[in-house]
Amino acid sequence: MATEVKVPVLPESVSDATIASWHKKAGDAVKRDENLVDLETDKVVLEVPSPVDGVLKEIKFAEGDTVTSQQVLAIIEEGAVAAAPAPAAAEPAKAEAAPAPAAAAAPAPAKAAPAPAAGTDLPPGARATAIREGVDPSQVEGSGRRGAVTKEDIVNYARSGGAGKAGGARPEERVPMTRIRKRIAERLMQSKDSIAMLTSFNEVNLAKVSAARKELQDDFQKTHGIKLGFMSFFVKAAANALQRHPIINASVDGDDIIYHGYADISIAVSTDKGLVTPVLRNVERMGFADIEKGIAEYAKKARDGKLGLDDLQGGTFTITNGGTFGSLMSTPIVNPPQSAILGMHAIKERPVAENGQVVVAPMMYIALSYDHRIIDGKDAVLFLVDIKNQLENPNRILFDL
Repeated sequence: MATEVKVPVLPESVSDATIASWHKKAGDAVKRDENLVDLETDKVVLEVPSPVDGVLKEIKFAEGDTVTSQQVLAIIEEGAVAAAPAPAAAEPAKAEAAPAPAAAAAPAPAKAAPAPAAGTDLPPGARATAIREGVDPSQVEGSGRRGAVTKEDIVNYARSGGAGKAGGARPEERVPMTRIRKRIAERLMQSKDSIAMLTSFNEVNLAKVSAARKELQDDFQKTHGIKLGFMSFFVKAAANALQRHPIINASVDGDDIIYHGYADISIAVSTDKGLVTPVLRNVERMGFADIEKGIAEYAKKARDGKLGLDDLQGGTFTITNGGTFGSLMSTPIVNPPQSAILGMHAIKERPVAENGQVVVAPMMYIALSYDHRIIDGKDAVLFLVDIKNQLENPNRILFDL
């Protein structure tokens, strides 16, 4: 019986998807729930699994094609068995028909297939690039999902002088943006062009937060099965502050301001394909363990390419942590239709004045970029001071002060 494999139902905010890569070819045996094809939208990469066991009889669209919701991607013959490979004895038969002297047989290994042929499981784009650049894919470290070698990996290997034409003194390669990267670019330009954006800064002494983590880490991990990080302190402090400064949690819709009575906080996560912002929902009701587990789950799903569209929808406020990469200070860009974003940065020990004495403390600069159309400087500064007061006195977080 023939079974159709269709594009999943896409949400209203996603009009179509691009076929990123097929993991099977026509005639291959497939198993139920085995990933057949990756679809790239402007927000996330979706995996389309096989609905049944059988043989992939027909592929309707090639890599790079654009598809929409519920279009048929492929046909699977349910319960069928893939054709058996040709007998191994067939190749030696040719050798018997045209015997060659033993001395002439010795050089044969040198005429093996070109290096790229070793990567027969490469995506077509990567395989073609490997042939063009004269690169052996087996020598390239893959950065794709599950360690797969991508076209970009081949190009970078060649540019670094590994092999091929791109190893010259002035290498260039034109690589099209992925849909996710194009969408990121569009959103950033939308933010720049449509929002009157301003950034305010403050600094936070994290000595007491560091001491609390050190004191409670073992018990927290034994009780909840996860480490207590800095991020949960910031997320919870932000959720508390958003309740007290609702304009920071609001958004603009035409001539209206929408006030959200909940804190759905987007957490910026860096992936190989770009920055994504999965959403922790109703953070005002969450405890530290729930926040840490939610962040850890999203980080794992992002690394594995398993984030779903529902994970990325919504969000009333965003937190981004450039400090993980060593950033000391930055001006983060607001993610529309949100009106503000909090930027965390690297923790650095610096001399500071405390009770008339100079002490060395773990300090962090924090930044709030905001939409000046609805958020005044006073509101932004008071919000940052609220965050600062909570983090410098962690008991305020626990008691919502």
